[in-house]
Amino acid sequence: MITLRKSTDRGHADHGWLNTYHTFSFASYHDPDHMGYGPLRVINDDVVAPAKGFGTHGHNDMEILTWVLEGQLEHKDSMGNHGVINPGELQRMSAGTGVRHSEFNASQTEPVHLLQIWIEPEREGITPSYEQTAFPAEGRDGKLQLLAARNPNGSGAVTIHQDASLHVTDLRKGQSVSYKLATGRRAWVHVVYGDVDVNGNKLTAGDAVALENESTISLSGINEKSAQVLVFDLK
Repeated sequence: MITLRKSTDRGHADHGWLNTYHTFSFASYHDPDHMGYGPLRVINDDVVAPAKGFGTHGHNDMEILTWVLEGQLEHKDSMGNHGVINPGELQRMSAGTGVRHSEFNASQTEPVHLLQIWIEPEREGITPSYEQTAFPAEGRDGKLQLLAARNPNGSGAVTIHQDASLHVTDLRKGQSVSYKLATGRRAWVHVVYGDVDVNGNKLTAGDAVALENESTISLSGINEKSAQVLVFDLK
């Protein structure tokens, strides 16, 4: 079964300094039909104005992934981590028993565009931890690149505390990839940018599909300009 979630149906808020789209219920956007998908709780598509950002605030018991698309995002947290996240880098912060952090646009002149993803952990009360990893673009050009998993097994992906994995791929016209779903697994496919065909459905930037009782996810590029797609494998 394939269920479409159109970009235009997402929640949206423009705060001036932050223009954000919510795939699932978040902050003042509440949709009881879209509270998450399995352990996947948040996909926020954020554009932050120059020199603006999220002031220091707290989280607990959540796996927080940040995927920067354009610009630079400065991160500070109560674990002592401080640095800049660049395009093609994934940050993983396990909030666990509690962590405080801030995220600011590191540029005084250019916006920063990012996806913020929350995944519920498999258990509460873990020790907070942090990873930041760069993923070479050639690793996702016409193929699936593993970004995050419970057991990365030396792949270079970040570790998340949940029975889930996250892949990314960049696809142009003539490029196709497929992903096998194990029995009893489901998937969420999110188009970051561009146009792509997912199991016969044409999707564009911000669109997503939920897949259940499907054995294979087939992804194909449509245009000469590359599309980027995230694939979440979930229990």
